Amino acid sequence: MEQTLFWIVPAAAVIALLLAWYFYRGMMRRSEGTETMQRIASHVRKGAMSYLRQQYKIVGIVFLALVIVFSIMAYGFQLQNPWVPVAFLTGGFFSGLSGFLGMKTATNASARTANAARESLNGGLNVAFRSGAVMGLVVVGLGLLDISIWYVLLNMFVDNANPMQKMTMITTTMLTFGMGASTQALFARVGGGIYTKAADVGADLVGKVEAGIPEDDPRNPATIADNVGDNVGDVAGMGADLYESYCGSILATAALGAAAFMQAAVPDPAMQVKAVIAPMLIAAVGIILSIIGIFTVRTREDADMKGLLKALSRGTNLSSALIVAATFGILWVLQITNWALIGCSVVVGLLVGIVIGQATEYYTSQSYKPTQRLAESGKTGPATVIISGVGLGMVSTAIPVIAVVAGIILSYWFASGFDFTNVGMGLYGIGIAAVGMLSTLGITLATDAYGPIADNAGGNAEMSGLGESVRKRTDALDSLGNTTAATGKGFAIGSAALTGLALLASYIEEIRIGLDRLGQTFIQLGDRAVALHDATFTDFMAYFEVNLMSPKVLSGMFIGSMMAFLFCGLTMNAVGRAAAHMVDEVRRQFREIKGILEGKADPDYARCVQISTKGAQREMVFPSVLAIVAPIITGLVFGVPGVIGLLTGGLSAGFVLAIFMANSGGAWDNAKKYVEEGNFGGKGSEVHKATVTGDTVGDPFKDTSGPSLNILIKLMSMVAIVMAGLTVSWSLF
Repeated sequence: MEQTLFWIVPAAAVIALLLAWYFYRGMMRRSEGTETMQRIASHVRKGAMSYLRQQYKIVGIVFLALVIVFSIMAYGFQLQNPWVPVAFLTGGFFSGLSGFLGMKTATNASARTANAARESLNGGLNVAFRSGAVMGLVVVGLGLLDISIWYVLLNMFVDNANPMQKMTMITTTMLTFGMGASTQALFARVGGGIYTKAADVGADLVGKVEAGIPEDDPRNPATIADNVGDNVGDVAGMGADLYESYCGSILATAALGAAAFMQAAVPDPAMQVKAVIAPMLIAAVGIILSIIGIFTVRTREDADMKGLLKALSRGTNLSSALIVAATFGILWVLQITNWALIGCSVVVGLLVGIVIGQATEYYTSQSYKPTQRLAESGKTGPATVIISGVGLGMVSTAIPVIAVVAGIILSYWFASGFDFTNVGMGLYGIGIAAVGMLSTLGITLATDAYGPIADNAGGNAEMSGLGESVRKRTDALDSLGNTTAATGKGFAIGSAALTGLALLASYIEEIRIGLDRLGQTFIQLGDRAVALHDATFTDFMAYFEVNLMSPKVLSGMFIGSMMAFLFCGLTMNAVGRAAAHMVDEVRRQFREIKGILEGKADPDYARCVQISTKGAQREMVFPSVLAIVAPIITGLVFGVPGVIGLLTGGLSAGFVLAIFMANSGGAWDNAKKYVEEGNFGGKGSEVHKATVTGDTVGDPFKDTSGPSLNILIKLMSMVAIVMAGLTVSWSLF
């Protein structure tokens, strides 16, 4: 029965991809509007595709180098499964494809959204949201399709007489394609984030503050680059990011399920298979229920911000409620041990996601007091705006952290049958909670990808000189997009915390697999490797001296915590350097091209696009490669305990820092928009200039460094898992 139920997974993936194609075709049949609107949209499309081609060339070189290393380890030294190099490539390919298809949709949708807004607010919302849904459905569709293909292939070709060991090998091998997805996602997030914020900072500082012209004014040379950046950072980057989160949570949970029932007092092969396919089935049903939620999103013409938020919330809340009922049904059909309690773990994951989303909305939306008070602080200048924004971000970490802590304890408690000594099932419960949080990603990502589409629609309307009523509608859609983007980032970071913890547990299981392979390859290590492979969890950890008093573990924790801050520092400085070049270029054009500010001459948009592209390509390599190298070096210096410390420190520090940066940046952005609506003096006032400075500081916080941290957490875990054979062999020799 289990193997028959599995085919629901690829079927749901195909349905998601077909519906994504349907939404894309529906969007493409709409008009892009006037000739000016079409020309502006064409500039943005060309710039985005040009950037993506350059990025993929660099990422391709990195992937080639890593595949060579993995091939040597797998075929030369037998330290890895021979499937690893191929799995790594497919993960990277599908992650990149998710970002590419999402960006292709977004760059075609912005002008069509602006044109639909000429008729009604609901028309603009419908086009933008359905276009965002293409991204959501492509990510979940390609993710589950990739997982399904590998599950079928490995079941056919992995040869092991012991069926339970075979399933463990299959799931841990599938985990390695997550490293390919994480590597591609980090390059996409870092590169796209540097690109978009270099352009945004240049456009704001010189255009708004110095020249006093509105945002997205066609006289600003950086405005096209800014609109391109919204797509390469918040669409292509976010798509690749959540693709690897989605796949990572499912794969880590499957691996933990295989390990839990293999190490049970009475091993049960049938129950092991059920535990492996359960997260896949939950994700598959989540796709169908997300589609139902997508069709419920609509609003009234006179809707305010709360009305627009309610329209989006209706779809996500409906999907979440339905997935709860469906999950219990799936687990009941499978009859997994403690199925009702494991279902409670899924509910816990969904509730944690909702709490994080609501907390993020409260601290970043201009409809609530924190952001309004932040805008008011601009009365005393930009310094108090910065201080207030930093304080707001720090305070905002409390609720998400407490929610995740509660989620970890409750999901572990439920799945273990209220027995904290049942480590295997407890960890499986944490993984299931992460799958629950991401089960409705199809609609959750739609609300996130909606944001940059609406932002670009507003830019197109401004540059095309559309009427005040149209601009008012696109501004409303854009403001909603800022809140949904901030909520989406909080959601992605929260899911990274649970997924990272599941991956940390999976690392232990990969060490066991490495020991088994090592004992077969090196006869002199055979008895010791087999003994460790079969040891209890407690004995296993004790042998490698994994405890809080171990200097190796503590050293790894410090290095992991430092990695979060070092990574943010490198990416923030990268944005600063790239933005400085952009500021110089915009000033040069205002100075040397006569008639720009009077509207009598056209700026050189292409030059600004070129500066952002080169800056991003140059700056993204070192931080991304550092994330890959750190776990390897730590493993070679401090062994298994050092790597576990590294992953623990990186997870805890990175999660809190990411929440802080994303919420501070989102609040600064919406505080500026709150002033632009006419509060505290409105546009052009001293308060407005102060909040623009805050928004400029917040740009790399929320769109570069903060969102990249959740990928850093998971990429370090994935690298540790893939390199487990090397680490354990170094430790034993």
